[in-house]
Amino acid sequence: MAEERYGTWQRWSEERLRLRAIVEFLRHKTVPIHRYSFVYYFGGITLFLFLVQVITGILLLLYYRPSADAAYESVQFIMSKVRFGWLIRSIHSWSANLMVGWVFVHMFSTFFYRAYRRPREFTWVSGALMLFLTLAFAFTGYLLPWNKLAFFATKVGTEIAGDVPLVGKYVMLLLRGGEDVTEATLSRFFGIHVAILPALATVILGIHLALVQVHGMSRPISVRAEREISFYPDFLLRDLAVWILVLALLGTLATLYPWPLGEKADPLAPAPPGIKPEWYFLFMFQTLKLLPSKIFLFEGEMVGIMAFLVGGLVLLLVPFLDVWAQREQQNRWVTTLGILAVAYLVIMTILGLALPAM
Repeated sequence: MAEERYGTWQRWSEERLRLRAIVEFLRHKTVPIHRYSFVYYFGGITLFLFLVQVITGILLLLYYRPSADAAYESVQFIMSKVRFGWLIRSIHSWSANLMVGWVFVHMFSTFFYRAYRRPREFTWVSGALMLFLTLAFAFTGYLLPWNKLAFFATKVGTEIAGDVPLVGKYVMLLLRGGEDVTEATLSRFFGIHVAILPALATVILGIHLALVQVHGMSRPISVRAEREISFYPDFLLRDLAVWILVLALLGTLATLYPWPLGEKADPLAPAPPGIKPEWYFLFMFQTLKLLPSKIFLFEGEMVGIMAFLVGGLVLLLVPFLDVWAQREQQNRWVTTLGILAVAYLVIMTILGLALPAM
């Protein structure tokens, strides 16, 4: 009788959802196994950290209040009064930082293995857009606790955005909701962080995952696959095992090193000495610090900002620039550019951490 009911339910669900076609597609999808196969888990780790962000963010949203008078106190309440609230907030903060770092790792591993080659150009473009969205998530979410460091770091960050030629002033006013960082800024950052960015990320991530499934896992050019395994259930189970390890790491970090709240922001107080952005923006911060005040006829900071915008455009166009380099018989050009970019990011971040802020 139970088997008959199960068969009826299976037929009913299959008629409406067509799940068998999805399962069959995943069964026939294979993953190449070679000495660099570990890079295939990087994308799954990034996806898992994003899901952790979504789940913990929703839980925090139940108690958070986005106003200058209540934001800091609501986070205090979460950490001190809500059962396991301190753990949820710490996991949210740690996973945010790990996600930013892992998006960079995933991007550069894809770059150096040339996984953006035809026909995967738009897989790369969607991944680059996810990197930009991740940095936007980090920037807008940093202000929400309304503490001192976040307040003044946001003030500096929006001032830098205001130096973009032609549109900078309008961008700064749009972000701040006025001339200064106020409660209107907090309200706008909250809306961007919990509504606009999640909507964009859901669409772009969905496109990215669909393209990965359609085109499959790319194999490095110079590496021969030893064998292939099925995506479902073999690779998927391995991916889930990695997710469990990442969750254990998050739980350990959140328990042993709870994310601090700091002092409440006071817009009338002077900026604390040595103010710096979070580590993932230090390479920009340090670059702008080292630039001279004038470069030819232009302000040094404006030149630096334009260079970052051009760098972002180059990142988006990597697959198409690689095709051009191959046609021009300059195959090493793109790889050299990637090595220089990694060296620049690492060196500037270390300098930003080591040198005192001016």
